[in-house]
Amino acid sequence: MPVFYLFDRHWSPAPAGSRFVSVPIMSATGFLGGHDERLRIGMVSSAPPTRCGIATFNEALGAEFQQLGHHVGVVRVQRGGRDGDGPPSAFVEIGQLRGLDYGDCHQASAALNRCDIVFIEHEFGIYAGADGDSLLSLLALLEVPTVVILHTVLSAPSAHQADVMARIIDSVSAIVVLTQGALRTLQATFDLRAVPVVVIAHGARVDRLVQTRPRGVRPLLLTWGLLGPGKGIEWAIDAMAELVDVSPLPLYVVAGQTHPNVLAREGESYREMLHERVRAAGLESMVVFDNRYRDLGSLHQLIVSADVVVLPYDTTEQATSGVLVDAVAAGRPVVATDFPHSRELLADGAGLLVRQRDPHEIAQVVRLLLTNSAVHNEMAAAARRTALSLDWRAVATAYVNVAHDVLSRSKVNA
Repeated sequence: MPVFYLFDRHWSPAPAGSRFVSVPIMSATGFLGGHDERLRIGMVSSAPPTRCGIATFNEALGAEFQQLGHHVGVVRVQRGGRDGDGPPSAFVEIGQLRGLDYGDCHQASAALNRCDIVFIEHEFGIYAGADGDSLLSLLALLEVPTVVILHTVLSAPSAHQADVMARIIDSVSAIVVLTQGALRTLQATFDLRAVPVVVIAHGARVDRLVQTRPRGVRPLLLTWGLLGPGKGIEWAIDAMAELVDVSPLPLYVVAGQTHPNVLAREGESYREMLHERVRAAGLESMVVFDNRYRDLGSLHQLIVSADVVVLPYDTTEQATSGVLVDAVAAGRPVVATDFPHSRELLADGAGLLVRQRDPHEIAQVVRLLLTNSAVHNEMAAAARRTALSLDWRAVATAYVNVAHDVLSRSKVNA
């Protein structure tokens, strides 16, 4: 079966040794030509005003669908019926899934069945029920072609998680994963039968301008995203204590609010621990916290102002990181702990990997980047090269091509 890669928004045979990640593992039928038909696209996802990474992903993807001329409606998922406090979604809300409300499920499916195709964002924690098994009720009611986007693929799922995923696979027309590593894990863990699987990179706003910092200005280190245990911010703070001799003195900005689920469960205990760690080490002049909510434009300006992005996550299993993608897309050198997505996306030189929970190693790598301009510039250039495959328009085009392929196969099988 031929494999095709996305180059300059057209599908072409993949050259030997290529590292592009937008790789459809399915027939090339439907990918080689353009499609002018406007689609009615239904999307099932957490969405604003809920604030989370998948909601942000869905908004960005949906916005590009609209820019491409398609119609977008969203069924908004609210785990446990909770709502967020951010600005509302930019799309027409055609339904809601609030906890285990079965009436919501029927109303949402009726709206989705009036669409041409449905894209479902999936992570086990989004949907209500044990391991999000309430999604199965919605899938059973859908009569239109459905594509599931797997943001997390577990290498060692529990028996119930494996059963839920197997039933999702049986219910959909195609699967999208975001990395090659996720594809390998999915193939090794589940029987995919005849369901086609496509790898499409997590999209990002690609910055093509080279940002340079005037000499003598304090270098900026940046970590951003929703905060909570497991983000590893404490290890980056400890690393700053080893950088007090660097001149100009670096500034580490930790940007982002506490994750709403963490806030509901634990309050601000994690953030308070981080503040106390800064005070205890006397690092108030080197570490600042910015807990404002930033829209995408404001966040992008913050990212491109950074000299180095630090991702000190505790996990060794993270299959996808939107923060990592945004950093590379902005051409920023990255220091990240070693997890599947960082290993894959930084393989061409856009960043360096460190061990989890190792402040000394973080400090050594950050010191190298802050004191060796040649290494810093080489990594920034590698990030800009890698970013070319991450542009949201190219990513959305790949999803539309998947939709047309699924729809053409559905007509043949009808």
